[in-house]
Amino acid sequence: MSRRIRTALISVSDKSGLADLAKALQENDVKILSSSGTRKFLSDNGVDAIEIAEYTDSDELLGGRVKTLHPKIHAGILANRSIDDHNAQLKERDILPIDLVVVNLYPFKEKYREGGLSEEEMVEFIDVGGITLMRAAAKNFRDVTVLTDPLDYATVTKEVRATGGTTVDTRRVLARKAFTMTSTYDAAIESYFNEEAGSEKTPLHMSVSLLKVADLRYGENPHQFAAAYSTSEDSPMLNLEKHQGKALSFNNYLDLIGALGLARDLGPGSVGIIKHTNPCGAAWCGEVNESFRRALATDRVSAFGGIVAINGPVGGEMAEELNQLFLEVVVAREFSDGAHKVFTKKKNLRVISIPDVYWIGDSGGRVGLMVEGFFLLQEADAGFPELDALEVVTKREPTDKEFKACRMGWKVAKHVKSNSIVIADEEGTVGIGAGQMSRVDSSQIATRKAYDAKFSLIGKAAASDAFFPFADGVATLAKAGITAIIQPGGSIRDQEVIEAADEANISMIFTGRRHFRHL
Repeated sequence: MSRRIRTALISVSDKSGLADLAKALQENDVKILSSSGTRKFLSDNGVDAIEIAEYTDSDELLGGRVKTLHPKIHAGILANRSIDDHNAQLKERDILPIDLVVVNLYPFKEKYREGGLSEEEMVEFIDVGGITLMRAAAKNFRDVTVLTDPLDYATVTKEVRATGGTTVDTRRVLARKAFTMTSTYDAAIESYFNEEAGSEKTPLHMSVSLLKVADLRYGENPHQFAAAYSTSEDSPMLNLEKHQGKALSFNNYLDLIGALGLARDLGPGSVGIIKHTNPCGAAWCGEVNESFRRALATDRVSAFGGIVAINGPVGGEMAEELNQLFLEVVVAREFSDGAHKVFTKKKNLRVISIPDVYWIGDSGGRVGLMVEGFFLLQEADAGFPELDALEVVTKREPTDKEFKACRMGWKVAKHVKSNSIVIADEEGTVGIGAGQMSRVDSSQIATRKAYDAKFSLIGKAAASDAFFPFADGVATLAKAGITAIIQPGGSIRDQEVIEAADEANISMIFTGRRHFRHL
C-alpha cells in the first residue's frame, strides 16, 4: 500500500535529475521545504518551495554549517505516524510531518581521492547535516521516503505520479541504500584520518567499504556462491574493459590480478602466463611478441586454460599466435582492430584491456584477506628495493648474464606460491617449482620442468623466494648445471649453504629480503 507524500524536504548539492522529480511533487500538491541554494534552483525551474530558514524561523548559521539541524526538521522526519502522542506533539508545535527527504552529501570521497587539499580544507567537505537527515529518514522508513541518489528519482517520480506516494517496499530499499551511503562516507573519512596519522599503519579499528563489481556464476567450485567487490574506485579490476567473451569467474579474477602484477613487475614489453594463480612462464625480451613466445616455451602444457598478461599492445600477428592456444583470458594494455578481428574467432575467450596507468609503478597500499570471518591485513609487497643493495656472498662473482638472470628469476619468484624456485636466464623463465612444502621438492620440480621444455640448465640462474634452510637444495640445483643463485639469506645454516655453493663454483647473491606468497 502506498503512503502519500504531503511534505518533502530537498537539500542537495548535486541537482542532476531534480527538476523532473520536483515538478511531479508540485503536480501532486506536495509542500516543498528546501535549503537556500536548492530553493533558487527549484524557482528557476518553475517549482515553488519554502526556504528551511523561513519554516524554522532560524537563519542559517556558521556560514551554512547549521541549516537543517533543527527540532522542527528532525521531529517532522522522525515522528512515528502510528503513535498518537507523536502526532499530537507535532500538531501542538505546528510541525509538519516530512514524508520525503531528498538529500546528497558534500563530495568528501571525491576530494579525498583527488588529493592536494590541506586538512583544514578537507574538513570543510565533511557533511554533518546531510548525514543526519539521511539517517533520520532511513530509520523511519515506514513513514518516510529517503532519496540519496539521482538514479532513484525516476522510480519515486513514477510512483508519485501514479499513487501520490511510495510503497513500503520502495522505502525499505531506499533506506538500505541510504545506510550504505552513510557507512561508506564515514569509512572514507576514517580512512583519511588513518592516513593522516601516518605512523599508525595498523589502526585499532578500520572500516572497509566494498563496491560490488559483478555477481559471478559461482566461486572456486560450482557449489559456492560468489561476487566480485572493489575497495576502491581506482582499482584496475574496476577500470578494466572486457571486449568479448564469457563473464569473468571467481578464479578468473584471482588469476587476472596475479597476471597483471607479474607483468607490471617485469616492465613494459613483458609477458606473464598464469595458471591457478601461479606463473607457468614469464619473459621480458623487449618486445611483446618475442616475450610471449619465450614465456610460452617454459611450460606449454600448463599454459593450457591459463591467462596471458601482456604489458604492451597486441596486434594481429600476436593475436593469431594466442589463438593457437586454449586460453581463459588475454589481458593487455590495448588491442589493434586486427587483433579484435582475430579474437572474434574464439567467442568464449575473454579479451580485456586495462589502462596504461595500472601497468606501471608499484601496487602499494594495503592488502586484506577475509578468512572464516577473520580479516588479515598487511602492507602490499610492492617493488624490489633490495635489488639496489645486493650482496655477493660466494668466492665467485656472477657474470653480467648471470646477474641479469638472477634479477629476472627474483622478480618472477615473488609471484610464485611458496616455497618457490624459479630458474631463468636474462630473458625469461626456464623452469618453475611452485607451492611445495619442501624447497628441495620445488628445486626438483623446476629442473624437471626445464628438462621437459628442452632447456639446458647449464649457466642458468635460480631464484628462491626465501632462504635455503639446508645445503641440499643448492646441491640439487648445482647437479642440474645451475651456476648462479639469488636468495634472501638469513638461515642459521647460511655458511653451510655458501660453502656448498663455493664447492660447486656457484655464484650466490643474498638480497636480505624475502618474497613469500601465500595469498
